[in-house]
Amino acid sequence: MGESYPRRDQARGLWKINDITKNIKEDGTYPQQGGAGKGFAAGNNDSPSIEIDVVSIKTTGNSTDFGDLISSDSNGTSCRGNATRVIFVGGSPASNLIQYITPTSSGNAADFGDLSVARLMIGGGSSTTRAVNMGGQTPGAGNVIDFMTIPSLGNATDFGDMNYSNRQVGGNCSTTRAFGMGGDSQPSIQDRIDMVEMSTTGNAVDFGNLKTHTASCPQGCGSVTRGLNAGGQTPSYTAVINTFNYGSLGNCVDFGDLTQARRLAAAFSDTQRGCWAGGIEPSANSNIIDFVTISSFGNATDFGDLTQTKDSPQSGSDSHQGIETFQPRAPELYSPTGKVVPSGGGVGDICLNIGGSKDDGDTSRIGFIQISTLGNETDFGDQSVAAQTGGSVGSSTRAVCGGGYAPSNTNVIQYLEFATKGNMADFGDKTNTVQNVAGAGNDTRGLFMGGETVNVVDYITIATVGNATDFGDLLANKAGSAGIESTTRAINAGGYTPSRIDVIEYFTISSTGDATNFGDLSSARSQLGSVNSSTRAVFGGGFYPAVVNIIEYITMASTGDVTDFGDLTQARSTLKKGGSNQTRGVFIGGLDPGNSNVMDYITIASTSNATDFGDLISPSAQFSGSQSNGHGGLS
Repeated sequence: MGESYPRRDQARGLWKINDITKNIKEDGTYPQQGGAGKGFAAGNNDSPSIEIDVVSIKTTGNSTDFGDLISSDSNGTSCRGNATRVIFVGGSPASNLIQYITPTSSGNAADFGDLSVARLMIGGGSSTTRAVNMGGQTPGAGNVIDFMTIPSLGNATDFGDMNYSNRQVGGNCSTTRAFGMGGDSQPSIQDRIDMVEMSTTGNAVDFGNLKTHTASCPQGCGSVTRGLNAGGQTPSYTAVINTFNYGSLGNCVDFGDLTQARRLAAAFSDTQRGCWAGGIEPSANSNIIDFVTISSFGNATDFGDLTQTKDSPQSGSDSHQGIETFQPRAPELYSPTGKVVPSGGGVGDICLNIGGSKDDGDTSRIGFIQISTLGNETDFGDQSVAAQTGGSVGSSTRAVCGGGYAPSNTNVIQYLEFATKGNMADFGDKTNTVQNVAGAGNDTRGLFMGGETVNVVDYITIATVGNATDFGDLLANKAGSAGIESTTRAINAGGYTPSRIDVIEYFTISSTGDATNFGDLSSARSQLGSVNSSTRAVFGGGFYPAVVNIIEYITMASTGDVTDFGDLTQARSTLKKGGSNQTRGVFIGGLDPGNSNVMDYITIASTSNATDFGDLISPSAQFSGSQSNGHGGLS
């Protein structure tokens, strides 16, 4: 994706209206802030406590209680997280604990994984997808750099080394770069700034120097272009605020002063304001919160107070590093006249083919087609976890997949927005760890049904990120079934128990409970595909005792057995859910018996054989399903 223009910070010359319009459609708008602008200060080393304080950065006032850490670890660091997760790493005494909160919902921290080396006072930062941890106290000075993928829970992985062993490191980051700043390499106090490019791995490079020698975590925050680091010990306590430009190698310059000299404060920011909270003053611990306007040099101003004095709190925000990003508007989302294609009510035209087994090995890829326009698949983005045979659900705005094989059974739920090309992010966890899951739902609620081989059905509220909840049970333990839906019913057809079955069953989406018998397929089979309008569900292909090309349908409002519809262009199985709007359904890929690149389509209201639609990027099967904004947006 190119840079959008005209940028506010590069507004030189005149731009043609046509050029601006073209750029907005193809490359996106000027960066928009994705988070709500919350800042967090967590833990207290003086009288060990686990409270997490939160403020709204755009306002002023005292902090309020958000929840609790897992333990009283402090002496961690800042600059970890994105709009969906804020991460706290390490702590005192030297700890390998990584924990996180979901900033949209007050509550306690949860376990994320472990650092590669237990330590405290760690520098670094994060982009929207990756958190990088630099140096720290182990209890001696260390040069370790490790990283985590923010959407995926798990342990940190080796990234490279700092230029020197360093404890009490300050952190900072842009959307692409992480910085380890100052620190104490025992016995000397450092003014060095180490930098890494977060999208890669490797050793740090020298960026420049602080304005003053600063140890004990000069805590950092910033905007999309400018970094700030404030406070610390030189060896006396200091109120100095350093500033530098993320994009240009060089030394810091003076920005202004904090309201009070102190070290080990929490630091957080949105795109306009930087804040420092708590810390250790020369004579006592502090509850002070002060702030600056990042675009204007000057001294800090009083913001309010923490709920209590905090020595060495951990910190972060949902709108600092990597959150100010372009909001892309891909050309595929526009009609020839430049108007956005509507979605919901069955009229959406976007279909995403999620994950799967692919001949080119790109198992995380998400492919894209327009249902109304014949043609080949194009690339849309990637899964955060490369899962096969999960279940897919969605609304008119959001596609979600859950469970699958990656390369062992997983409970991960991940999602993305139809309106923005890009990668999936973490949604939460299923209640179980299974593959060969079927998905169904309406614009509000999504159900994940069965799996290898259980009868468990769990559900999510699609608009709200979080873990799945128990919904009820299928009539039998089974996997490899087909899921499809109307606005009111989730339908499950076929599968294996381990023997193949012909049973069709249904749930009322709005009411938790067990499945009810609907009718039967024409023959027992598993791994069949499914598409639908608001009234008719259509099943295609499948396996037992061989791969078949059968297409048959039901009217979802009336229980009963299937009726013949026609034939696929090619017999195949492992189709999963296809893409559909109110008019057209597309059956995508599958096994024939090898991976197939075939896409064919039907007009859902008219029984007939399928017609060729186009080709996948690479022969593919075992998707976590396809999802469309017209299909999920039936209501």
